[in-house]
Amino acid sequence: MEWEIQIIEWLQSNIGSLGVSLGKLMAFIGNEKGLLIVILGIMFCYKKETGKKMAVIITTMLTWLAMIKTMVRRPRPYMEYPDRVKILAKVETEAAADNVAAQGYSFPSMHSASVVALYFTLAKAVNKKWVWVLAYVLTVLVALSRILVGAHYPTDVISGLMLGALSIFIYGAMEKYVLKEWLRTFIFLLTALPGLFFVKTNDYYTSLGLLIALTLAIPFEEKYVKYEDTNLILAKVLRLLGALVVYFVLNALLKLPFDPSFLENGSFMALLVRTCRYAIVMFVVLGVYPFLFPLYEKIGKK
Repeated sequence: MEWEIQIIEWLQSNIGSLGVSLGKLMAFIGNEKGLLIVILGIMFCYKKETGKKMAVIITTMLTWLAMIKTMVRRPRPYMEYPDRVKILAKVETEAAADNVAAQGYSFPSMHSASVVALYFTLAKAVNKKWVWVLAYVLTVLVALSRILVGAHYPTDVISGLMLGALSIFIYGAMEKYVLKEWLRTFIFLLTALPGLFFVKTNDYYTSLGLLIALTLAIPFEEKYVKYEDTNLILAKVLRLLGALVVYFVLNALLKLPFDPSFLENGSFMALLVRTCRYAIVMFVVLGVYPFLFPLYEKIGKK
């Protein structure tokens, strides 16, 4: 719709370098790495149960949105109007801007949905005024940034915000009627599997791998690890930093057996490898890595 393009053009023409930098920062907050840091920070440094809930909501929602994106197939604004819209922040920074498999489709906005699902779940759990304010502010900033950087139309963002709120409602209903956590996660995984038959974008296979990891890691951790929340600042820092190191190093190592051209060619086998890689990485991070937490407690006490 023409009015949407005009809004993007106006924003890109009238926002200065500071606004562009803010837009790129908001893009990071709502992307894979930004979400990962927040979720692991909550799970390992604040409250385990809150972090697990946030992780399940986000990963489930992202698989759903990836399926919706593929059914709608709306190109991103900069793809459809390259002479009028500039791309200031790509979804996959290492992939070409016109690579649809890597960059994904436009409708709805995953960033907008993610920031609602993540921060309003956190605000509800913490229930402090400043966290609610943070949730609202970040929601507005991320939503505007997705339009500003040329990655989404306004209607993509509005729909994303609504779907993010809907995902919280759906999880709340499941939590009420399905009491076992592992069973809830397994049911959510089943709802994500139909995408295997028609989705061919990275975002779906990444999210599916993460959801598989959660389905396996949550009961594994509860049975064999059983780590507890900590009040020791140093232990919290070590938990988070160690988790990020394990995530990035293991992710890089699991890419080594494969040719980079294969991993980037968008074939079904390459996408399945992507799912398996993320499933393995996150199972280790969430289920195996916490075995080290008693050591961090000892260090923190000293």
